Amino acid sequence: MSPDPYDVVIRARRLIGPRGETAGSVAVRDGRIAAVAPHDAPPPAARTVELADDEVLLPGLVDTHVHVNDPGRAEWEGFPTATRAAAAGGITTLLDMPLNSLPPTVDPESLAVKRESARGRVHVDVGFWGGAIPGNRAHLGPLHDAGVFGFKSFLLHSGVDEFPPLDAAGLEAALAELATRDALLIVHAENSAAIDAAPSPHGEHYRDFLASRPRGAEDVAIAQVLDLARRTGGRVHVLHLSSSDALPMIAAAKADGVRVTVETCPHYLCFTAEEIPDGATQFKCCPPIREAANRERLWQGLADGTIDCVVSDHSPCTPELKRLDTGDFGVAWGGVSSLQLGLSAVWTQARLRGHGLADVVRWMAGRTAEIAGLHRKGAVEPGADADLCAFAPDDAFVVDAAGLHHRNPVTAYQGRALAGRVRRTWLRGEPVDVAGPPRGTLLSRGEA
Repeated sequence: MSPDPYDVVIRARRLIGPRGETAGSVAVRDGRIAAVAPHDAPPPAARTVELADDEVLLPGLVDTHVHVNDPGRAEWEGFPTATRAAAAGGITTLLDMPLNSLPPTVDPESLAVKRESARGRVHVDVGFWGGAIPGNRAHLGPLHDAGVFGFKSFLLHSGVDEFPPLDAAGLEAALAELATRDALLIVHAENSAAIDAAPSPHGEHYRDFLASRPRGAEDVAIAQVLDLARRTGGRVHVLHLSSSDALPMIAAAKADGVRVTVETCPHYLCFTAEEIPDGATQFKCCPPIREAANRERLWQGLADGTIDCVVSDHSPCTPELKRLDTGDFGVAWGGVSSLQLGLSAVWTQARLRGHGLADVVRWMAGRTAEIAGLHRKGAVEPGADADLCAFAPDDAFVVDAAGLHHRNPVTAYQGRALAGRVRRTWLRGEPVDVAGPPRGTLLSRGEA
């Protein structure tokens, strides 16, 4: 160790590192973790922080699926509010989706607009996905060179007209183009024809909405994505998996060497279709929250590694667009607002199934960082950015949407009892003050 004092040392009797839980002293210099020393032998530092006995030191979470909607629809969310919510939930890095903002991030010029909108307004580190849509194949290479972390595509209407879906030929062409750069294609995998053939969503009955987005629509689309990845050798990532029926073919594809990774979301792991009241459109998301037995199979997929990671898919809107006044699932915007609550929500359910905090950290920090290529994020180890959070796993609370930091006080978790509270968050070794000036950095692929 260096004889010079470190900038700060954070001491924790419980710390989740790459090899599981231990006690330790994390020494920080110039925003990076310089050393992890024994708890009872901390190195000298200008400042020492002692975690409370009931707190666990975790790496800052990495949420790679967030809809910030800024610029253009900042009344739905926005960089200041989204990143405050992220920091309050232990997230120190997020990747912003390319749609719902205006313009969508589908060429280098629109990426520049997005970055300028975010500059100086983020409380955590933020990177950006690009989009793959009809007609922008020539922009994929320049967007990749400009630093996006990969490319999102839809196989059905995205919900906004300015981000249209790819057909089968377009998906294959995009994946072939991206494979030449080893770039990642992330896919909203629901089959448009299967959903067109399903009953139309309408009214306040959740069971009718669920019937309008059948598991088979996911399964057919995922099979298509896996086949194309197998044939092109490209890297693909299946977004927000809700259908457990797709797990066997995903596992088989992985065993065959297909380059596929898969995420799911806290709402699919926490809620069940059977408990959603009629008219409760705050639970509407696409694909939908499914039945209890399906939820348990998703948990098994996480446990055995078929599902790689858990991300928020934070997709907020104004209260009016949720149509809470009518409770009509057919016209309400689809998306669950959960950016600040994901860690507590997943931990609440994980501990009931025998999982530890090391598992949760792997799903929500280590693996997400690895998939996105964020090499300095998601771990408490020397060389990593000193992005950390103090989490009290036994500190229970009841969710009050009015006390959350995201822009509009609507969430499916309202009134839900959760275990575990984030008490402090550090970005590059400095505590994040959500009421103070933003100190987050805009990230580019290859530089983080």
